[in-house]
Amino acid sequence: MTHQQILKGFSKLSQDEKLRFVSARFDDSQQARKIFESFIHPDPYIQQRLSGFSENTISNFPLPYGVAPNFMINGTLYLVPMVVEESSVVAAASAAARFWAERGGFRARVIDTSKNGQLHFLYKGDPDQLKQAMPDIISHLRKHAAPVTANMEKRGGGVTEISLKDQRHLMDNYFQLHVTFETGEAMGANFINSCLEDFSEGLHEFFSNTKGFEPRDFEPVMAILSNYNDECLVEISVSCPVSELDHAAPGLTGKDFARRFALASQIAEADVHRATTHNKGIMNGVDAVILATGNDFRAIEAGAHAFAARSGTYRSLSRTRIEDGEFEIALTMPMALGTVGGLTRLHPLAEKSMEILGNPEARELMMIAAAAGLANNFAALRSLTTTGIQAGHMRLHLPNILTQLNASEEESKQANRHFSNRKVSHQAVAAYLDQLRKRSPNAGKNHT
Repeated sequence: MTHQQILKGFSKLSQDEKLRFVSARFDDSQQARKIFESFIHPDPYIQQRLSGFSENTISNFPLPYGVAPNFMINGTLYLVPMVVEESSVVAAASAAARFWAERGGFRARVIDTSKNGQLHFLYKGDPDQLKQAMPDIISHLRKHAAPVTANMEKRGGGVTEISLKDQRHLMDNYFQLHVTFETGEAMGANFINSCLEDFSEGLHEFFSNTKGFEPRDFEPVMAILSNYNDECLVEISVSCPVSELDHAAPGLTGKDFARRFALASQIAEADVHRATTHNKGIMNGVDAVILATGNDFRAIEAGAHAFAARSGTYRSLSRTRIEDGEFEIALTMPMALGTVGGLTRLHPLAEKSMEILGNPEARELMMIAAAAGLANNFAALRSLTTTGIQAGHMRLHLPNILTQLNASEEESKQANRHFSNRKVSHQAVAAYLDQLRKRSPNAGKNHT
């Protein structure tokens, strides 16, 4: 489906007009429109709210909303909501959560909640004079931004530090104002960006009104938060005696299981190809909780991968330790989350997710999301080093394969029984259904 005409004024069309326009691009426009309309929420109030989250909305794109029980974190049991389309993520998280709940659960702590942003600018004046003036500049900027920071300061947050970074080794005349923030229960993106833009105006004002400085020497380039919040960190771990791992995997002693698990973890530390997939498995769980609670999973993803590469080499976010007969897995990662603002209360299901979790504060939510990440990491490495990842994943993927092959309800029942102890693949399921249909001429009547 392509078109050769540049569109003008599309955003000004009503949702129905946009839908009609898009549907007309399909060979079967009525069928296309029917599919898009089937995902529009029947409650006009809810749909109006959903449509308002983005632009040029013509429908909704639902994802499965699941829950993973038995997450014991710092002695509290949680039922964790997860939004994810990938088979086995929720099942893996649930299985790992129960496994560790029976061994004391997850231990978690928030290391810090500082966030940061930068005013990037060029300065052609005397750099030494600029550096010497920083105490006066900082005082001026804080006063200038007072109307922006007042409400956040009442809630215990605000600007915590302002520093100058000389970046001329990277680019001619390039400097940064590096600013750290505390935003309390809010993720704080709008607050941070507003402060930084105000600082840009304030710095121009300082150069205009201060003897010895020329405003023409100052060129602001951009003012924007950073999603690399390397100080806004959460740490989570699980541990138990190696002897308690005797039943962690079939056919392996606890000692062998721990050894193989640690080897897999070391490979993720040493090899970037493995580290990338290793960390993707962690983010399976983290992202699912972030989506369910209406937070920005893209920001967390970007920050996590930057943190994984902070040494100059991309490495695993988690680590495994075996010492004095004790087995431990730990995960440390940036996690700038909010429990107010954004979609956390605007999206009806995000609001329910927060209620399911007991309306946690931002620090608690950071620990819950990290626990989901570590749970999926443990489940993935346990599968990889024992039965292989495909056995469980493909068994959980069986319903999707049956749907793709238009299996009837009866065929699906028989296929589930047949593959309960057999290896699942698309080819094997297709061959099995073909045999079923050959034996039963009427079996294919419900396939369309």
